[in-house]
Amino acid sequence: MVYPHPDALGITVNCAVITLSDTRVVETDKSGQLIHELLGKAHHVVKAYVIIKDEPDLIQKELENLKERTDVDAVILNGGTGIAPRDTTYDAIEKLLEKTLPGFGEIFRFLSYEEIGSRAIASRATAGTYQGKLIFSLPGSSGAVRLAMEKLIIPELVHLVKQIKS
Repeated sequence: MVYPHPDALGITVNCAVITLSDTRVVETDKSGQLIHELLGKAHHVVKAYVIIKDEPDLIQKELENLKERTDVDAVILNGGTGIAPRDTTYDAIEKLLEKTLPGFGEIFRFLSYEEIGSRAIASRATAGTYQGKLIFSLPGSSGAVRLAMEKLIIPELVHLVKQIKS
């Protein structure tokens, strides 16, 4: 893959990982563990990790808490991006995002379509900025997490964080 503006090597991004689930615990949170693993392989650091229920108030409260942390540059949420009644992540964060990155969701759904077909239209994966933090909201499936992390987030994480801080 060719990048138009290569990022400086050795830059570490401090991240928070939020898993949204009514049933997962640390031991069964495969997607949260995968995010940790992929960030670590890319030399980024997970500074905070929580599993909370997919409830708008809880999601917004967690983001409010994270906005105060100077040691967190980016937040990666996983879970709750579909259209089922319990999927409220998108609804909770869309109101908070100050700037959106429409290209993230568009390209993610395109890449998902190549892997899973037309079911990709049900994803409300999104990204943007909130209070100086980069926010990514991903589906909860490990396949979707791997796709988003490897194809979109990891390649652009340093660049996007640098843009927010400039």
